[in-house]
Amino acid sequence: MLKRNNALSVVIGLILCGLSGFAQQDLNNNNTTSPFSRFGLGVLNHYGYGRTSAMGGASIGSRHEVQTNSSNPASYNSIDSLSFVFDFGLDGTISKYQSNSGTMKANDINFRYFSLSFPVNKWIGAAMGVQPFSDMGYTEVFNEDITNVGTVYHNYTGEGSSTKSFFGLSLMPFKGLSLGANLNYIFGRMNQNSVVSYSDATLYYLSRRESTRLSDFTLSYGLQYDYELKKNQFLTLGVTFETQSNLSAFHSLDTYKALTYGTSSSSASIDSIPETKGNIVLPSTIGVGLSYNKLNKLEINADYYYAGWSKSTFFGSSDQLLTDQSRISAGFEYTPEAFSIRSYVKRIKYRAGFHFENSYLQLADPKSTDANAAKHQIKEFGVSFGAGLPFPKSKSTANFAFEFGKQGTTDYNLAKNNYMKLSVYLNLYDYWFVKRKFD
Repeated sequence: MLKRNNALSVVIGLILCGLSGFAQQDLNNNNTTSPFSRFGLGVLNHYGYGRTSAMGGASIGSRHEVQTNSSNPASYNSIDSLSFVFDFGLDGTISKYQSNSGTMKANDINFRYFSLSFPVNKWIGAAMGVQPFSDMGYTEVFNEDITNVGTVYHNYTGEGSSTKSFFGLSLMPFKGLSLGANLNYIFGRMNQNSVVSYSDATLYYLSRRESTRLSDFTLSYGLQYDYELKKNQFLTLGVTFETQSNLSAFHSLDTYKALTYGTSSSSASIDSIPETKGNIVLPSTIGVGLSYNKLNKLEINADYYYAGWSKSTFFGSSDQLLTDQSRISAGFEYTPEAFSIRSYVKRIKYRAGFHFENSYLQLADPKSTDANAAKHQIKEFGVSFGAGLPFPKSKSTANFAFEFGKQGTTDYNLAKNNYMKLSVYLNLYDYWFVKRKFD
């Protein structure tokens, strides 16, 4: 007789709560306060989650029996038979933004992702989940004094996010080689507003509101080749890629101008575009990862990731502030004694890593009057460390990661972000069905 494990109902409940939470985030909240989110699609989220977030995010070559590795869909068939793995987590970031004109501190706490993976049979694995794709949330205010006009006030705000849900399959056509694919659904809305006003009330007031809504499917692919060096030691090569995608998007624009005459005023719409369907061309991407794994002892990962954002277009126009993105990341996990009976400390999984990224943004000096001023690519460097705390008598783990990093620069009148991030991820392992020994 088969018995459905109670964990299944828990998973369904958490998935429904998670979907509700993501919907609320998408419509009402900002998931970031970064001034860099003003450009492109906002701040792009990295593909590394869970246990690998403390390993610099390097995960393309990783295969693990209790890990949902959505960065490479070829990994899904590594999950134990008759079992499932459920991952979810959140993170909190403390940021200090600096520029030549001042500093700003910000704190952000977000529910990051959830995923579920399970085997279909001995050669096929499946996974599904939801994770953030990009976040937008900024406020920029500055004033300028113009002769014979007075003080001009500029106010720029942005809000919104986009989310990626996915369903993926992987199969093993022959021993050592795994192939996989994810069907992704990207959705969300981002609003950008600007207001120009004057200290002289008799001058006009200009308000501009622009909205972009995403809703479409994409495909991503993965490959892993697992080579056994010797007993319980493996070297795995991983490759991921995604072809250039035409993402359906909807764009609207409203611009209003208000004039004041003594005690009376009038306003009019000077530019109004109702929501119109168009396309955002997402870039082709490729990732390569290498992983060394000594079972239950040591794992070392290294990744290289590239996305050709310079060839992307937004509703038929290219964005000169976007350039090609690249990222290098590496990290390791070490377990002193995975099956130690006497010492819990020896069963803890210790992790550390780093990453260096050339982001997809290239910005010019905002105070320069030269339309052809040189642009400077925004770079990021971070180090991370953390631990996986095993649950008693279980393969489930609570994963913690700390990351410290720097993004941007104060040179060329740009901004720099010194940040600290704490991530907490729960990795729950259980069985879909078990046979009763006694009835």
